[in-house]
Amino acid sequence: MPQLSTVDRSATPPAVTFPRQYNAAFDLIERNLQAGRAGKLAVIDDAGSYSYGELAQRVNRFANAITGLGVQPEQRVLLCLLDSIDWPVAFLGCIKAGVVPVAANTLLTTDDYDYMLRDSRARALIVSEALWPKLAPLMGQLPHLQHVVVSGEIVGASTLERLSFSALCAAASDQFAAAETSPDEPCFWLYSSGSTGAPKGTVHIHSSLINTAELFALPVLGLREDDLVFSAAKLFFAYGLGNGLTFPMAVGATALLMAERAIPEAVFKRLRQQQPTIFYGVPTLFAALLASPLLPAKGELRLRLCTSAGEALPADIGKRWTEHLGVEILDGIGSTEMLHVFLSNRAGSVRYGSTGQPIPGYDLRIVDEQGHPLPAGEVGELQIRGATAAMAYWNNRAKSRDTFQGPWTRSGDKYSVDADGYYTYAGRSDDMLKVGGIYVSPIEVEASLITHPAVLEAAVIGRQDEAMLVKPQAFVVLKVGFAATDALASELQQHVKSKLAPYKYPRWIEFIDELPKTATGKIQRFKLRARAA
Repeated sequence: MPQLSTVDRSATPPAVTFPRQYNAAFDLIERNLQAGRAGKLAVIDDAGSYSYGELAQRVNRFANAITGLGVQPEQRVLLCLLDSIDWPVAFLGCIKAGVVPVAANTLLTTDDYDYMLRDSRARALIVSEALWPKLAPLMGQLPHLQHVVVSGEIVGASTLERLSFSALCAAASDQFAAAETSPDEPCFWLYSSGSTGAPKGTVHIHSSLINTAELFALPVLGLREDDLVFSAAKLFFAYGLGNGLTFPMAVGATALLMAERAIPEAVFKRLRQQQPTIFYGVPTLFAALLASPLLPAKGELRLRLCTSAGEALPADIGKRWTEHLGVEILDGIGSTEMLHVFLSNRAGSVRYGSTGQPIPGYDLRIVDEQGHPLPAGEVGELQIRGATAAMAYWNNRAKSRDTFQGPWTRSGDKYSVDADGYYTYAGRSDDMLKVGGIYVSPIEVEASLITHPAVLEAAVIGRQDEAMLVKPQAFVVLKVGFAATDALASELQQHVKSKLAPYKYPRWIEFIDELPKTATGKIQRFKLRARAA
């Protein structure tokens, strides 16, 4: 029978020990039951509230249901679910049964889901009623898909029978013996968010979930049992999975889930009504929240901490947020490949404009194009060594070997580190610009642009001029009340020149209504490059 992990928190980093028989879902659930938290609130979603005891029963019922459909250990199940109680129930229920859940972005196209279902060879699809229209055209065309389970009402016809999530669970037993998995075997997949192209199935092991909590959530965020956490980043995203599931369950806290998209109105409604203590956002959302007329006054919220990841947080946004609300944003960086944050600012020592310092338990290095370590102050590729690295990319050996190099994982991010050990983001490796033989960070130019009062968001890419030399081009989203004019474009160029070295200013400025982004808030610069071509 699987056993719980143990941890020595007196060690630095915390030393987590895993038994030979270890199941991640069993650990996350059973630790709360053994601690006497069966009656404590675990999850609040748009429909209701659920205790840890109720969550445990629902997970067992789903584990019985999915195995009752004939899905075997190590086979995959695609989860295309909005954030509600059914998401953790399906995710943990699969894991407890030894089945491998594959979390899918809920804002993709039919073609994207076709790719993921074929690539993963999923035997079952668990889908929210609202997302069914995007999946319906694929039914009958997928050779490995045998079952469809719908969270919500089943409407319309289909060439493949659809089963009711609630009915299946209601008919199943609430007792289930966890599969005898090991800490090092495949546990779940996350598809990369696609900020640089086609998504990749990233395979994670059982021990990685609790490791992210013990290395980051407890020592860095100081997460406690009495916290109510709210993540704008959804559960299918590596950042959101830790924020809204792993971290609160690791300590017996309560997670607030929201099915709708994280627009300012929806976020502020929950911040005011539910009064969470920790809020996890992304830079583009923080910018939108600051620009919203619904922005609360200082003291109106109960927040004690905010975090940001997914994209570098511009210093101006962080400073204005703290000045207005009196709450720090801990900017950090994680990745789908490393599962969660490995580099972060710390409460009380935030340096806005930097990504902070390494999380104990992770080793970082900055290397040049030949893989040689670089001294402080020089920009190079960031590489990470740590226990939460993924096993590989599914069906992509070449990319796996390129990214996972022995104990080191290539981030694809350009960074520099100062003498104090603070790391500063300089852009993606494929986004860095060389202007006049000198590297220019698009992030630096973007951060300068958004300090102008007319600019809501900005993204910078490289574009060739008539001499075939690369120069910066900016795409700018304006705040309400400002008009896109040539005069404003010139003003923005001068604004950048006044803050940065003159060669860094954007030679072209294009005003657009919205930046193309992934569901997790990352700017899809490859789409902007295609637009500019």
